[in-house]
Amino acid sequence: MNKRLALGTAQFGLPYGIANQSGQVDLDEVKNILTYACDKGVTPLDTAIAYGESESVLGKIGVEHWQVISKLPTLPSENIDVNAWVNESVKDSLKRLGIPRLRGLLLHNSQQLLGPHGKELYQSMTALKEQGKVDKIGVSIYSPDELNVLWPHYQFDIVQAPFNILDRRLDTSGWLRRLHVAGVEVHTRSAFLQGLLLMNTIERPDKFKRWHSLWGQWHQWLENNNLSPLQACLGFVMSQKEIDRVVVGVDSLEHLKEILTYKEGISVEISKTLMSEDLNLINPSRWSLL
Repeated sequence: MNKRLALGTAQFGLPYGIANQSGQVDLDEVKNILTYACDKGVTPLDTAIAYGESESVLGKIGVEHWQVISKLPTLPSENIDVNAWVNESVKDSLKRLGIPRLRGLLLHNSQQLLGPHGKELYQSMTALKEQGKVDKIGVSIYSPDELNVLWPHYQFDIVQAPFNILDRRLDTSGWLRRLHVAGVEVHTRSAFLQGLLLMNTIERPDKFKRWHSLWGQWHQWLENNNLSPLQACLGFVMSQKEIDRVVVGVDSLEHLKEILTYKEGISVEISKTLMSEDLNLINPSRWSLL
């Protein structure tokens, strides 16, 4: 399993996740997490310019032996030299990280490829790949619907998307299989839905009570199958063989150890009644509006 895991690093650069009670992870704990992860064979790192101090923190510790994937933020304005901005952004990322090249460079906002600078943005990323500054390029998406309009115009090496027990759109849309067949590396995130799926009834914020029926089914299913929420969440995602990398974020060494105790092979078949397409629930960017 460890070979399919990637370590998310948003928590290393800013307070992240609805279940996060301790804020940004301190430098010493990040060192402990990275050391343990590396010892256990988890070497891909998922970061982004938008993750606060994440790249700088990783650079202070030293990640030259890791497979680092970072992401470009949204273009700052319409009136900009796109190629210069892309090159300068990646140059600065590499400097902060203290490495000569990236394993992958993704667009954090794939919709930019449909805007007036889309082709230039893609060409600039492709040029960096040709120059050997990045190995693979791709996009981070929020909905597989984005691929419906992007796919006819662009080729990607990597696509990252949310995927978990509640949010199965990548699979039900047919895109998980389609990307796999096309040889695209599929990375998924949000296996725990920012920790929401790991919470018990008391811990879960009141604003999520509107889905009380769904939570009741979830906890009953866990009890019936004698599984912890973490085992179920990882087991479900890991059972999708078309997924190449599962990005998991942790806010402590103990959390990472708990994840790594999961043994691949646990059969997890979950009823479609637990699936949701309610964006107010499955899209964390909407939670602040609840």
